[in-house]
Amino acid sequence: MTQDKLNIFSFTGKTKTLHLTWFAFFLSFFVWFNHAPLMATIRETFLLSDQEVKALLILNVALTIPARIIIGMLVDRYGPRIIYSGLLAISSFICFAFAFATDYTQLAVLRFLLGFVGAGFVIGIRLIAEWFPARQVGLAEGIYGGWGNFGSAAAALTLPTIALAFGGENGWRYAIALTGVFALVYSFIFYASVRNTPKGSTYFKPKKAGAMEVSSKGDLFLYIIMNTPLYLALALLTWKLGPANLSFITNNIATMIYGILITLFIYQTFHIVRTNHAVFENQVPEIDQYKFKQVATLNLAYFVTFGSELAVVSMLPLFFSDTFQLSPVMAGMLASGFAFMNLVARPSGGLFSDKFGRRKTMMILLVGLIFGYGLMSQIDASWPIAIAVMVTMMCSFFVQSGEGAVFAMVPLIKRRLTGQIAGMTGAYGNVGAVVFLTVLSFVSAQVFFLVIAAAAVLTLVFVFLFLEEPKGHMTETLADGTVQVIEVH
Repeated sequence: MTQDKLNIFSFTGKTKTLHLTWFAFFLSFFVWFNHAPLMATIRETFLLSDQEVKALLILNVALTIPARIIIGMLVDRYGPRIIYSGLLAISSFICFAFAFATDYTQLAVLRFLLGFVGAGFVIGIRLIAEWFPARQVGLAEGIYGGWGNFGSAAAALTLPTIALAFGGENGWRYAIALTGVFALVYSFIFYASVRNTPKGSTYFKPKKAGAMEVSSKGDLFLYIIMNTPLYLALALLTWKLGPANLSFITNNIATMIYGILITLFIYQTFHIVRTNHAVFENQVPEIDQYKFKQVATLNLAYFVTFGSELAVVSMLPLFFSDTFQLSPVMAGMLASGFAFMNLVARPSGGLFSDKFGRRKTMMILLVGLIFGYGLMSQIDASWPIAIAVMVTMMCSFFVQSGEGAVFAMVPLIKRRLTGQIAGMTGAYGNVGAVVFLTVLSFVSAQVFFLVIAAAAVLTLVFVFLFLEEPKGHMTETLADGTVQVIEVH
């Protein structure tokens, strides 16, 4: 393998680490969405109402928002190897408990807790960044994200058949439990097979714990501002679960959750200021500086790319079914093309970023995304189904390539903070899904697509004004004071 070419058919060195890591991510998504293809059977077993089913779907993504922030901090401090292994192992036991739940309350609590496994994505971003140079990191991160993300589609394709193979009224339980077995076994394989860094390399850790380090007073205030939507999204989820909507929780519980969110926001803001109080007293040494506007802009880009993907995947089967009067099975098959594009689109976004520049690639892909959603807003019953599917696939290519472009840049901002930056950016993807799905509950599908396009236009402006192409090198300091230079282009 040459220095500039990534041989994905190899299973040695850094490529071995890539394969082991994308499969860990694949399993985390496989477990995270193991309920979706079996929901009809679960609904029948527990005699669930439509409101209770909707509540389960919301609970499944709720914890992922704070989890990605927490996991980002843990992976920067303790390393990907132990954190990914631990995440898979712990999730397996939650999975077992969900598989053999006996009432709706248990289902709901355990589904909420399983949202934590969705944070596994963040761990691999840091690990891949440690093993691949800047000229390959975009493609490698794209393969990691795209192939791993396919775990949700794999669950949809295989678990109903596995449940039938087990047979009986408990077949769905054994199918879900089997995903937990896979996760538990692989947690040991991953721990035994992966190292945090190549031999001889240093794993740089944050100098301070409790919050992300920033470089200036302006960056500190921007950090606090960018944290706010994470809490607002959780408040929005609480509102959707409350008496005004799904009535899953009472007004008193909703009020208590709002109080907890406010308290946590104040607590985290205190830690952000405490961690970075030095910016009010002295200038941060140049060697430790980076621009937080890079992080903020990537957050917004992931909000419209991954956020719109999650939202569209949730509504597309029903949209096709209602628009073209298709059976649920046929509509689901046609809509699955949106998720299937992950296999090639996300690696393509990373590859284009490596070859043609990260800022330029991001802008071009956002333009394609805007155009794609604009076309999707025009789909109606008069369209040939084949054309509608082609437009959907075209749009999804730009959406998922955009995701690849975002994480082609995340590892090149500040190495020792990569987990935290990836965690915050990943969380913004979930925030986007919450916002867009909430919009969908008030407007038509056509307007929903136009809202996403409008959000992408705004993001494109921010990318044009504030995102800077990584150039030269970033630096980190070894424990003995030696400065290590890391290439970023």
